Amino acid sequence: MIDSTAQIHPTALIAENVKIGANVKIGPFCVIESDVEIGAGTEIMSHVVIKGPTTIGQDNRIFQFASIGEGCQDLKYAGEPTRLEIGDRNTIRESVTMHRGTVQDQGLTKVGSDNLFMVNAHIAHDCFVGDRCIFANNATLGGHVKVGDHVIIGGMSAVHQFCVVGSHSMIGGGSAVVQDVPPYLMAQGNHCAPFGVNIEGLKRRGFDKPTLHAIRRAYKAIYRSGRQLDEVKQELIEQAKEFPELDLFNQFFAQSTRGIIR
Repeated sequence: MIDSTAQIHPTALIAENVKIGANVKIGPFCVIESDVEIGAGTEIMSHVVIKGPTTIGQDNRIFQFASIGEGCQDLKYAGEPTRLEIGDRNTIRESVTMHRGTVQDQGLTKVGSDNLFMVNAHIAHDCFVGDRCIFANNATLGGHVKVGDHVIIGGMSAVHQFCVVGSHSMIGGGSAVVQDVPPYLMAQGNHCAPFGVNIEGLKRRGFDKPTLHAIRRAYKAIYRSGRQLDEVKQELIEQAKEFPELDLFNQFFAQSTRGIIR
């Protein structure tokens, strides 16, 4: 079903069972295959390929040569009808690739809203990306990676399969992330190592001074106190009762399986 207000270039190829919402724009030489749904106000430039099952929300902008919803590069993938879901108001720049999930996980790759994916960024199968993240040029996620909200991943950086990247963290360019990155951190390097708290980013997002001090204390407890991590985890659970923002650490540790960067 194609809404009557949609603008589709005559050279675009659209399968019969595609749903296209109001005021969608699809540019020249795009290919939209079956079982794709595109939300209202989304603009797709030229030479974009979208395969289903894929759902794209409202007011996204997808630039030329992006490949959205392609079958993944995992050798276990055998053509099963897994999904890609993309939220609203994302900017997906040139040559970005986002692959569907695998049945070995939840069969779903999911991207949130208000993200910026710069040129040639790659979101692999079964990844979950939160909201308001920035992926710089050539930032790459391996399969099954979980990225929180407000995360910045610098150019030419790669995140290993199954890693967790906590919310409000910032990974510098050219990094190789092979273990989990706790929330609120700045990290960089090959292999990626912590370099303190992302204070400037947190200030821009409105964190007050008492909360910033609490996050700094949590960072010091994890990385500088010399105590066992299990002991620090129990302390953070108690501190989160006064500072709810610290509960991101508790949620992170509940997901973490690869150990944290050091």
